[in-house]
Amino acid sequence: MKRRELFGSLASAFRPKQESVIRPPYVQNASMFEEVCRRCSGECATVCEEQIIQIGDDKTPCLFFGDSGCTYCDACAIACKYDILHVDSKAPIAATFDIDAVACMSWHNVMCFSCKDPCLDDAIVFDGLFRPEIDMSKCTSCGFCVRVCPTNAIKVEVKAYE
Repeated sequence: MKRRELFGSLASAFRPKQESVIRPPYVQNASMFEEVCRRCSGECATVCEEQIIQIGDDKTPCLFFGDSGCTYCDACAIACKYDILHVDSKAPIAATFDIDAVACMSWHNVMCFSCKDPCLDDAIVFDGLFRPEIDMSKCTSCGFCVRVCPTNAIKVEVKAYE
C-alpha cells in the first residue's frame, strides 16, 4: 500500500455522506429511473466491479464515489434488462467536479497530488506545484479523484440530463 493510499483510507472514515443522487452512466432515458427501476432487482449494482452503484431507499440506482470510481466497464448497462442503461448511450456521468480551494492542501502550498495521480484523463491541472483545478473538458466524471483526497476538497454536483 502506498502512503497516499494509506492516508486516503484513513481519511475515508471521516468522509461526509454524499447527499446528491448521481445516476450511473449509459442513461438511455433518465425520466424512467423513478418508474421502471423500482420494479428491478438491482442487477446493475450487483455487477458493478467497483461497487459504486448502490440501490437507494427509493429503489433506484445511484453512484457513490466514497470508495472508488467508475471504469465505464459497460457491465451495468449490459445487466440492465429494462434498457434504462444502454451501452450505446455511453456518455460521461452527469456530474461536475470542482476543487474547494479552502479545503485543498495544495491551495495552501502543501505538495499533494492525491487527486492528480488516479486521473487517467489528465483532467486535473496544477499551476506549477500548487493550485489544482479540474478541466471539465477532459474530465469523464469517473470520480476516482474523490476518494483519494485526504481533505474531501473535491465537490461533486449533479448535472441535469439533456
